[in-house]
Amino acid sequence: MPACCLRGRVYSRIQGGAPLCGAVPMERKRKEEVDMTNILLEKKGYIAVATINRPKALNALNSEVLSDLDELVATVKADDEIRALVITGSGEKAFVAGADIGEMSTLTKEGGTAFGKHGNDVFRRIETLPIPTIAAVNGFALGGGCELSMSCDIRLCADTAVFGQPETGLGITPGFGGTQRLARLVGMGMAKQLVYSALNIKADEAYRIGLVNAVYPQAELMENVLKLANKIAKNAPIAVRNCKKAINDGISLPIEKAVEVEEKLFGDCFETHDQKEGMACFLSREKPKPKAVFTNN
Repeated sequence: MPACCLRGRVYSRIQGGAPLCGAVPMERKRKEEVDMTNILLEKKGYIAVATINRPKALNALNSEVLSDLDELVATVKADDEIRALVITGSGEKAFVAGADIGEMSTLTKEGGTAFGKHGNDVFRRIETLPIPTIAAVNGFALGGGCELSMSCDIRLCADTAVFGQPETGLGITPGFGGTQRLARLVGMGMAKQLVYSALNIKADEAYRIGLVNAVYPQAELMENVLKLANKIAKNAPIAVRNCKKAINDGISLPIEKAVEVEEKLFGDCFETHDQKEGMACFLSREKPKPKAVFTNN
């Protein structure tokens, strides 16, 4: 499948068919057009790679970038062929260096609340996107950048990455979910230390405290990110989405209620083509055993 780039141009949303075991996916059925300014979107097979592209501003998040991220979510969500989304930053210096301080500096109380809500709404949409999301953190991930990475399911970073919530040094609190997601990921004590002190941490410390899943040399980051994304994409997409929903929905529930969420999503899989495909290939007596081809049905 050819890669499609998006920057002030068009990107095709595609809906695929449902082949049987070992078959080739059906022809494309639907195309729609979307447009963005600050995000490059490339499709690599079943993987979408979104690059925030404001390198002169170290990819800082202003209102326009937040709106583009919102459009990105809508675009990816509408494309049934995309099975994983990777988010990264342009250049080697920054993933996202933070929210745009120039824009924030003139905000009133009402404007600050609205700006925070805008970011929180967008990041929550990323967090609840049905497919898995991976943050490829290639440099500074400060303030809103750290918060964006935490809204993704998985964080892989370069050995040059730097993380932090520096807001208290600017006279504000984190505003895009930093106080909430950081505590859930690294524990309340470590989150309070990082937020109160406004200190930055390097990649090895981020890995030690559980903020990131793995650290790679800068030149090898995207290779390893795409390797993981493709491993995920080879599995049954409905099952993967149901696993994400079970974890996300169940984590805040008492265990008695959480397992009920899992039970329902487990049962739902048994009405899918992918379940029949996967188990039929597993039980096949053919030599060599056929590999399941999952079709999102």
